[in-house]
Amino acid sequence: MSEPRLTIIVPTFREAENLPRLLEQIDSVRRELGLDMELLVMDDDSRDGTDRLIAAADHDWVHLHVRTGQRSLSAAVLDGIKLARGQIIVVMDADLSHPPQRLGDMVKAIDDGADFVIGSRYMHGGSTDADWGLLRRLNSRIASLMARPFTRVRDPMSGFIAFPRRILDRGGNLNPVGYKIGLELLVKCDCRDVREVPIHFADRTLGHSKLTLAEQLRYMQHIRRLALYKYPNASCLMQFVVVGASGVVVNLAVLTLLYNLLGVRETIAIAVAIVVSVVSNFFLNRRFTFGYARGGSLLKQFLGFAGASALGAIVNYSVAILALAYAPGVTVPQVAALLGIASGMVINFLVNRLFVFRRTGRA
Repeated sequence: MSEPRLTIIVPTFREAENLPRLLEQIDSVRRELGLDMELLVMDDDSRDGTDRLIAAADHDWVHLHVRTGQRSLSAAVLDGIKLARGQIIVVMDADLSHPPQRLGDMVKAIDDGADFVIGSRYMHGGSTDADWGLLRRLNSRIASLMARPFTRVRDPMSGFIAFPRRILDRGGNLNPVGYKIGLELLVKCDCRDVREVPIHFADRTLGHSKLTLAEQLRYMQHIRRLALYKYPNASCLMQFVVVGASGVVVNLAVLTLLYNLLGVRETIAIAVAIVVSVVSNFFLNRRFTFGYARGGSLLKQFLGFAGASALGAIVNYSVAILALAYAPGVTVPQVAALLGIASGMVINFLVNRLFVFRRTGRA
C-alpha cells in the first residue's frame, strides 16, 4: 500500500454518537482539498457499536484499532503515532469540538516549515462557545498558566494539534500522564517553530465529557514530570526545599507530642523528633525529589542521606558563625542563621543529588 501524506489520529471512548458526523465532515474536507490521508480511530474498547459504525461507513481511508489495555487518551494517541504512515500527523477529538475545516491551514503551516501547529482558542480569530461558564474558563486559563514555564503559545492545552513525523526523531522518552499529549510533544520534541491556527472550539452536543477531577490531577502530575525533565536541577531543589519544610513540621509535631503530651524528658524528646524528621525527609525525598533512584539500595541511600544531612548541619553552623564574625552588615544571629540554613541546604541537596541519589539516565 502506498503511504498517505497525512494521518489523522482520533482517540475515542464511547463516541459512537459523534463519529458519523465527524467522518462526514472530514470526508468533505478530504475531497475538497484532495488530501491523501488515513484516519486512525484509536478506540479504548468502547463496546458501543463503534466497530459496526466504522464497518458500515465503508471508507478505505478509515481504520479502527481497538485497544484492550488500560484506557488512556495519551496512550491511545501514542499507539496511533506508532501505527501512522503519514509524514504529517494530526490529533483531534471525536466530539466535534475541533473543526475539521481548519485541517488545510494546519497542513499548510507544516508545509511552510513549522515544527508544531496548534488549533488555538485564545489567539485573534479563535473562540469558544458562548455558554462556557466562569469556572470552566478559569480552569482552562489556570491550566494554561501552569504550562507557561514550558511554552509561550497562547493555547498549550489544545488537543487539536499537527506536526511532521520528523520531530519524533528527537522526542526522547514520551511518557505523558493524563490527556495533554500535545504539551508532552512540544517539550520533549524540542519544537521551536510553533504556530497557532485560530479555531472555534464547540461544546459537544452528544455523549459525555471525559474530563474528570482525576484527569485534572493527572495533569498536575504531568506538569511535575515535565518540570523535572526540562529543569531537572531547579525542580529537584524546589522539591527538596518543600520536603525540608515538611520536616520542620514533623519535628515540631513529634516534639510536642512527646514533651507536652506524653511527658518525655526534654533532651530525649528533641533527639527523637530530629531522628523522626530525618527519616521522614529521607522517604519523602526518595519518593518525590529523587524518585528516579527508588530502585537503589534503601539502607545505602539512607546512610548516605544521613551523612549528607550531618554535613549540611556542619556547613550550616560554620557559615552562621563565620558570617557573624566576618560578614559586613551581619550583626544579629537570626540573619547569620538564615545564611547558614541556606548554605547547609544547598550542600545537603548537592551531595544527595550527585552522590546519594545519583541519576543513571534521563526520564
